[in-house]
Amino acid sequence: MKVSPITIKKQEFSKSLRGYDTEEVQAFLDKLADEFDELQKENESIKEELENANSHLAEFRRIEKNLQDTLLKTQDSSAKAIESAKKQTNLMVKEAEIKANQIIEKARENANEIRDAVIKLREERDLIVAKLKAMVDSQAHLFELKVKDAGEENPVARKTGHSQKVDIDVDDIVNKIL
Repeated sequence: MKVSPITIKKQEFSKSLRGYDTEEVQAFLDKLADEFDELQKENESIKEELENANSHLAEFRRIEKNLQDTLLKTQDSSAKAIESAKKQTNLMVKEAEIKANQIIEKARENANEIRDAVIKLREERDLIVAKLKAMVDSQAHLFELKVKDAGEENPVARKTGHSQKVDIDVDDIVNKIL
């Protein structure tokens, strides 16, 4: 049987001859019922507080779980982002190295082409210089012959016995042309 403050107040006892003072028993029962009522109210209040605390605790646990899940996702995401950045960086470095090697190879090819062109130009220059020397030499020789022939026809040159000799420096002429 469940005891409540009302049952305590309404409790009646059978009367006996040598029993307790009924007023004193009733006063004690009233006092006991009031205290029991206060304890029940306090108990109900504590139960409500406990329910509120439990609901707050459940909410906090849910929030904590969400935060942990978010933290794990964030850590996973940041790890993936870092890994992706590393891969992308390595890829960019490899591409840069390939481009640099291509540029270096192209520069080498250009340098070789320029070197070959310079060698050809020097060879052509030397050939042209040789041809010019030969032409100037032959022209100088022809000129000397003409001067010599003209000197034989010149009576003054015959009387003095001097033939005019023309000194032509072929190398000097070629250097001036170049």
